[in-house]
Amino acid sequence: MTDLDRMRNEYSARARRFAGKDLYSVFNTSYLFALQNRQRDLLRALRKTGFQSFCGQRILEIGCGGGGVLLEYLSIGAEPERLFGVDLLPDRLFEAHNKLPLSCLSCTDGQDLPFPAKTFDLVLQYTAFSSVLDDQIKRRMASDMLRVLKPDGLIVWYDFWLNPTNLQTRGIQPKEIRRLFGGCDIHFHKITLAPPIARRIVPISWGIGLFLESLKIFNSHFLAIIRPR
Repeated sequence: MTDLDRMRNEYSARARRFAGKDLYSVFNTSYLFALQNRQRDLLRALRKTGFQSFCGQRILEIGCGGGGVLLEYLSIGAEPERLFGVDLLPDRLFEAHNKLPLSCLSCTDGQDLPFPAKTFDLVLQYTAFSSVLDDQIKRRMASDMLRVLKPDGLIVWYDFWLNPTNLQTRGIQPKEIRRLFGGCDIHFHKITLAPPIARRIVPISWGIGLFLESLKIFNSHFLAIIRPR
């Protein structure tokens, strides 16, 4: 079984496990906490690069799933007809298409993207790479992300650096990200209070959750803004 087959099976199993649960619902306090803080950190990091507006920007997400992240970008100013996504699973793309009928969504694995070179202003990956265990696949994905990125474009990376409770994923440290995107300028931001901690603390006190997240030591993800030199 190839790593792509393993991923397809794992995502299908995950969908069954989480069916009917509100783990990734905005009505779940700890998920809403993570979502809002991630958006705040993203906008702050983009602003530091001089990025000011999503208007007119062509945006591609690798591993778009059901369209949740693309909807986030739509809510902060992206235009639906300039949003693009690719994913392995047709049923997840069907869900995304229902949410984003004006956006272009393709069923592919991210190693050979169906777009010309230098097409996108922003290329996103949110927890797609940590689901890939094959290093060669990751290298090809990173290479094609750079191929379709405009010379003055940005890659937005958001992923675990550690996730010991899920053996179907592998956390990615800054050293590996630098190898994948050699020759690029990369700015790292350690964000997102680790979900097991957030699920215990945030429903009791949002303020304590903010304090713990500000310490960085309990944060589970890196947000990286990657710019080709």
